[in-house]
Amino acid sequence: MPYEANNQQNTLIHNMNYQEKLAGIRQAMKNDGVDAYLIPSSDPHISEYVPERYKCLAFASGFTGSAGCLLITQNHAQLWADFRYFVQAEEQLAGTGYELVKLKVQHAPEYIEWLGGQLPAGSTVGFDANLISVHLTDLLFEQLAAFSFKFHAADYLDALWANRPVLPSAPAFLIDAEHAGASAAQKLAAVRAGMAKQGVTHHLVSALDDVAWLFNLRGSDVSYNPVVLAYALVSPNKATLFIAPGKLSDKDIDTLHLNGVETAPYTAIGESLGLITTEAKVLLDPKKTSYATYKHILGAARVVRNSNPSTLLKALKNEVEITNTRTAMIQDGVAMTRFFKWMEENIGKSHITELSAAQQLEDFRAAQPDFAGKSFNTIGGYRAHGALPHYSATAESNSTLEAGGFFLVDSGGQYHYGTTDITRMLALGELTDEERIDYTLVLKAMIDGSTARFPKGTCGYQIDAITRQPLWEHAINYGHGTGHGVGYYLNVHEGPQVLNPTNVTIAIELGMITSIEPGIYRPGKHGVRIENLVLTVKDTVNEFGEFYAFETLTLALIDPAPIKKELLESKHLKWLDAYNQMVLEKLSPYLSPEEAAWLEHKCYAYTIA
Repeated sequence: MPYEANNQQNTLIHNMNYQEKLAGIRQAMKNDGVDAYLIPSSDPHISEYVPERYKCLAFASGFTGSAGCLLITQNHAQLWADFRYFVQAEEQLAGTGYELVKLKVQHAPEYIEWLGGQLPAGSTVGFDANLISVHLTDLLFEQLAAFSFKFHAADYLDALWANRPVLPSAPAFLIDAEHAGASAAQKLAAVRAGMAKQGVTHHLVSALDDVAWLFNLRGSDVSYNPVVLAYALVSPNKATLFIAPGKLSDKDIDTLHLNGVETAPYTAIGESLGLITTEAKVLLDPKKTSYATYKHILGAARVVRNSNPSTLLKALKNEVEITNTRTAMIQDGVAMTRFFKWMEENIGKSHITELSAAQQLEDFRAAQPDFAGKSFNTIGGYRAHGALPHYSATAESNSTLEAGGFFLVDSGGQYHYGTTDITRMLALGELTDEERIDYTLVLKAMIDGSTARFPKGTCGYQIDAITRQPLWEHAINYGHGTGHGVGYYLNVHEGPQVLNPTNVTIAIELGMITSIEPGIYRPGKHGVRIENLVLTVKDTVNEFGEFYAFETLTLALIDPAPIKKELLESKHLKWLDAYNQMVLEKLSPYLSPEEAAWLEHKCYAYTIA
């Protein structure tokens, strides 16, 4: 059973510790007159993945998912999380004193309405101002104003957290403009043009991947995301990178100076923001800036709340980034092919588990010349574990793989230079008819999304609906989004574009790299997800306007063997044949003759078109 400890006594001690922490938080709340306390999954940069110091949900409750919010009162202790974590949260929270509250809408702060309905007027809500975004505090203040709620900023975890991890100190580095496709000076000019359009004098950049993109800066302060704890402050004539002293070499600092960038200590950001004059107008992204950082500006400059110009600029990959990403896809495809072959040759003969399989895949990736680490923790779920969209095997949950059923592998790599994210289904032996039907329908959905032709200005929710349609026809749906943007040797989850049902009015533009990953999940049985990354490209122009399409970038076999042909149209079968042929042609020069022959056999052993 997932997440079940082997030793019952250790489990009791483990859970008792969480209850003791909960009691400590409640005592601190009582001392300060705080009626409810929020702990979001975040850091001072409002990141998805956070440094060890800010893994507060795991410390307080044992929940290790990357998204959620703890809400604590004297009578309730809750984790509000979305569909991806329902099963994981139920199991990890057992015996901790916390209960799961299931979000109806992914990422929506539905607990605000709960606070207004449960607490008496005049109650006080507390939170760590470093971990809560300006956008979220806006919602709290606005939606609870009618109840005369008060708010209190405090960190109630620090006093309870023995040996709390310090901020990471590993070196950071710059990638050269040749491999980035643009220098920091060129990127600053583009950001300043965006600032001028909004009539602002200063721009605070807090999001770590935006800072990294702007200065061609990379590091290892956060697992899987090659970013560095840093801020940027940009004005028409000055740009300052706030970063811990000693993180950059003298050579890199000189390069920044040549690009018009000064450096200052990471901790100096608050003081610098406080020195901005009252005549200034400061642009910041309220969803990517912490309330603690924002408070340094209050009473001084005027604040303009809007998306960072760098967020869209970063998403529109230049030709160098696109070319290098294609190279990364080849290296990733070679690793995936070797993994598929290894699995087929060893399943049922050697002892293979979810964890050992994930390690073998990482080893194949690590053998590639430009590998720089995983882009996220591998989601490798066998049989029923595949029905957990964000499942990560642990020593306690680690299943042994057998010669039967599906093994879902969602994984990715960071490469110099490029980022990958791919999901494939490995049929380890005999499949049920239901498994084959689900595999075919998910493949059909992925193909429909990947082959969509759409007019310029089309938004993500429209592509999302096109992708879901083959599943809706069978009264099937999935609770996560269809796709997300992907960075260039940066975060595997990148905005501003997103393919999901919410009415996000961000157009899918030329140069964007986005995932397409529909799924079917049957709890207790199996899950199916197939994922490729696609690039938005020009398609045609006619009297009806300009149309775009997707070019598939991911290069890895999609096994035709589990398909039920009668559920697919001719166009789907032809697409799959053409795709696997492309994979074979592009990967074969980098494979051994034996590996290339194996891949060719897998592509054509089952005639489907």
